[in-house]
Amino acid sequence: QVGLAESWGGLVQPGGSLRLSCAASGSTFSYYGVGWFRQTPGNEREGVSCISRNGVTTYYADSVKGRFTISRDNAKKTVYLQIDNVKPEDAGVYFCAARREILTARMACASDEYSIWGQGTQVTVSS
Repeated sequence: QVGLAESWGGLVQPGGSLRLSCAASGSTFSYYGVGWFRQTPGNEREGVSCISRNGVTTYYADSVKGRFTISRDNAKKTVYLQIDNVKPEDAGVYFCAARREILTARMACASDEYSIWGQGTQVTVSS
């Protein structure tokens, strides 16, 4: 299986942009779907965006549609989350997670579907 490591999050102003990266180790990265999940105090871990193993199928939570873009580069074993027009509610700890997928797997972006997790990175939104 793969191991995952998120880039540092950091501080971003409302309306600004931020790109998160999730770097994977292992030789079978292209077999794994990957998701970004966010957790805030008092809330369950929420799937904000997920991408299929081949990068063709994506999912976005309603709250981030039009502002977040997920992409992957299997040659670099990296998944990116581009966050544009940041809002205060985007703040939280972002986790990268992966699941082994067959070619015909249906898109899923719930935390209990994913078994391999990074350590998380804090994203703070402040002016």
